[in-house]
Amino acid sequence: MVRVSYGVGSAAVLMASLVVLASHVGFAQGDSLLGTWVLNVAKSKYTPGPPPKEQTTIFEAAGQGLKVTTKGTDSAGKPTMTEYTANYDGKDYPVTGNPDWDMVSLKRINANTVEFTRKRAGKVVQTATSVVSKDGKTRTITSTGVNAQGQKINNIGIYEKK
Repeated sequence: MVRVSYGVGSAAVLMASLVVLASHVGFAQGDSLLGTWVLNVAKSKYTPGPPPKEQTTIFEAAGQGLKVTTKGTDSAGKPTMTEYTANYDGKDYPVTGNPDWDMVSLKRINANTVEFTRKRAGKVVQTATSVVSKDGKTRTITSTGVNAQGQKINNIGIYEKK
């Protein structure tokens, strides 16, 4: 029989590794935004409009933040896609595919609320607040600011979790 002995240092390293791993798993599981959200166009309000024909947003855990992919069809029937990965640290992260904004920063307010600051060419153009309902089935995102055409926007998007 072979007996393996681990020193106190080895046990401490193993324990620390497990704590770090558990914290990342817990973070991902505890983020109410994670999952696939489909826009309910009929319940949403877009000013000045028109709203997209359809839109789906997927939030995935990425480190201490999110990977966000939004795909849809605009009011003219053209495909749309926006992608970014950002942490909840208030720092700017690059965005691809969106004509209205090319950078985003995220700030977690509470377990169900996140604030987004959207910039284009270094200037804040939109702010948005996303709130997930207590039952986790509905997400409401309120966005204000200006679009790429310089029009003021005041949008309320209602999304349902799939």
